[in-house]
Amino acid sequence: MDQPKPITVTKKELVDRIATTTKAKRVLVKDVVQLFLDSIVEELGKGHRLEFRDFGVFETRRRAARIAQNPRTLERVEVPAKHTVKFKPGRIMKLKLSELA
Repeated sequence: MDQPKPITVTKKELVDRIATTTKAKRVLVKDVVQLFLDSIVEELGKGHRLEFRDFGVFETRRRAARIAQNPRTLERVEVPAKHTVKFKPGRIMKLKLSELA
């Protein structure tokens, strides 16, 4: 049985929801949300770990260089080392996600 396609929620929609719930000006909420997101990117860019209790943890991981294979041509391709972001869900998120099952 196919699962329904997930709904995409945009930053604008989240800002509108928060502004409505808090009765704060939308422009202020938008600025705060953007500052929060920019701060996360900045801290991860410095290699820092971000922990939000019960929500989850963001951290950077280094992926080693490797040899991959192009599936069409079967040609070997070198993939350079890179940094990526790992997210580990916290307690409350795990509980919410377990309700989806």
